[in-house]
Amino acid sequence: MRILGFSKKWDKLNNSILFTTFRFARKDKDWQVGEQVKIVYKPRSKGGGEVLGVAKIIGKTKRSVGIYGDKTGRPLITDKEAIADGFPGYEKKFGVEIKPIFQMWEFLWDAYGGERLLNEPMNKLTLRWIERLNG
Repeated sequence: MRILGFSKKWDKLNNSILFTTFRFARKDKDWQVGEQVKIVYKPRSKGGGEVLGVAKIIGKTKRSVGIYGDKTGRPLITDKEAIADGFPGYEKKFGVEIKPIFQMWEFLWDAYGGERLLNEPMNKLTLRWIERLNG
């Protein structure tokens, strides 16, 4: 069983049944509908991280984060989806209202860099908890 890791304990992981996450396609073997995955908080940390449970991928669609114009030809991730993914609603930063998709963009930019965000679609994975541990 493969690991689906998280670097932050997002509120969405507390959902009782379903949650979503956005991931780039894997080069070795992409995520597949029907696949069961072990959900782990900080899997690369010393000791292997904290196992949160097991979930099944029940949906997968290709999406784009292209907030500056999409180059992937895929539907754009919406503010509503960004909020469901764990990013706060509209917030003020330096007196300017920041949309949730921009907050998501900043997070992903730090994790992956801009080239991937502009040129590669992401998988929107919908998962259903099978077994919950630690919560």
